[in-house]
Amino acid sequence: MSGTQRRGRRIMMTPGELDAFLGEQRTCRVASVSADGTPHVSALWFAWDGTSMWLYSVVRSRRWADLRHDSRAAVVVDTGEEYGELRGAELSGRVEVVGEVPRTGELCAELDLAETLFARKYFGLAELPHDGRHAWLRLTPAKTVSWDFRKLAAG
Repeated sequence: MSGTQRRGRRIMMTPGELDAFLGEQRTCRVASVSADGTPHVSALWFAWDGTSMWLYSVVRSRRWADLRHDSRAAVVVDTGEEYGELRGAELSGRVEVVGEVPRTGELCAELDLAETLFARKYFGLAELPHDGRHAWLRLTPAKTVSWDFRKLAAG
């Protein structure tokens, strides 16, 4: 096994660390590919429910059009300024639309947790206000890679 692989395992977040990290971070970067093959990366707020990442996207955006054409996505969440404090995760897989498009607040039990988490995290509210411009994409990652360089100093 190469040194890089051993280091990768040492700095990987545990499931609990990953849950805490994704629960506290506010912005992710979503990578998609347009119909003509052009890559696109955009910043977006998200909610993490312990299993899936919930992306609340404007439906009249390039990101939305790209992901409706090709549901494959990679999402990066990271933080840190100095090398020894870098932490992050890359989640990849396919997104799926959940709820009506655009979201107007129709009852949808599948969205209850995501909307509660999102409303509290970004607005300090118990319920998410709907603007009729956004809709939900759920990414249940097929692959997750994480890193916490603070573990190098501890090890």
